[in-house]
Amino acid sequence: MASHPSVNVARLTYLLVCEAAGVAIALSTKGLIDISISTGLLGGLGVAGIVIWIESLMKGFTLRGFSTASFGLGIGLFCAWLLTRVEISSLLELAFRDRLMTESGNPGVELDVLRLTINVTLYASLGFLGAVLALRSNRDDFAFIIPYVRFRQDASSGQPIVLDSEAVMGEKVLRIFRSGFLHGRLIVPRFILDDLQMRVESGANIDRQRAQRGLESLEKMQLSQEIQISIHDTPTNGEPETIHSRLIETTRMLGARLMTDDDNLAKVARIQGLDVLSLRDLNEALKPTIAIGERINTVLVRTGKEDHQAVGYLSDGTMIVVNHAIAKMGSNADVIVVSTLLTSSGMMVFGDLYKPS
Repeated sequence: MASHPSVNVARLTYLLVCEAAGVAIALSTKGLIDISISTGLLGGLGVAGIVIWIESLMKGFTLRGFSTASFGLGIGLFCAWLLTRVEISSLLELAFRDRLMTESGNPGVELDVLRLTINVTLYASLGFLGAVLALRSNRDDFAFIIPYVRFRQDASSGQPIVLDSEAVMGEKVLRIFRSGFLHGRLIVPRFILDDLQMRVESGANIDRQRAQRGLESLEKMQLSQEIQISIHDTPTNGEPETIHSRLIETTRMLGARLMTDDDNLAKVARIQGLDVLSLRDLNEALKPTIAIGERINTVLVRTGKEDHQAVGYLSDGTMIVVNHAIAKMGSNADVIVVSTLLTSSGMMVFGDLYKPS
């Protein structure tokens, strides 16, 4: 994974701080241990190289894991600071007392400079590691440490929403968010992008076209001003997992909701206690309820099985068969519902032309 530009800036800044600290140490110890400026530069470069190497090994370690260890580490550092703060000064004075008395005109100043330089280097090193970890983390990782961040986020935009492959390929997400009925930051795990890319490259023709439309829909969402969307790199534990199990684990880790068009995934996620936004349930809820005797306006577009019948379609695709309406073909017609029939492919509606009394 490529480094974030701000991380590279932090690395460069830290390298310069270490070089400056190396020169300062060399100058402050002149006459004591005779460190040359070039040696100080090399020493600063070596320290920076080691710390940056350690930082590069921590790419998969974000604030969520760091926060747990940081409490214990902070208490330990504080106790060590209390125990050693006076002792460090005493040890420095004991180590250089003889040379300071014989070779230095103002030993206290030089000792203070050396102590200050060491402290600056130490604080810069720890600050650098903390800053890089923060730069590699997202807002949900901060919410683990500072619940108020999550509270403010939930109040303004709702919980984050994790999308699965079916939700992305269905192309409904963009329309739902643009309508304003749902808010929240969208999260697409990296393995979902990999799944879509694999379908585009090696899937069946229909599956490949749906995956391609899904990638195009993601691009539109990234360009949209109304939608906040991000790609999440989920660390793996090395064990083979299905996409569904990884989705559930990622959603739970982020404290998010799962949006899916897969009934089986929705059921499994609900059983495991997750909040699920099912697009299929939404479609069912938005289907118009047809009552016998209701008056409907529709366009009649083709003939039915019987010679006198004309067929139209409602906004959700429900077919309505109108008796004695062949003369109205190709035009709008007011229809009175006389019966409904539930079939394996959906609901059919039967009606007659409306006749004003």
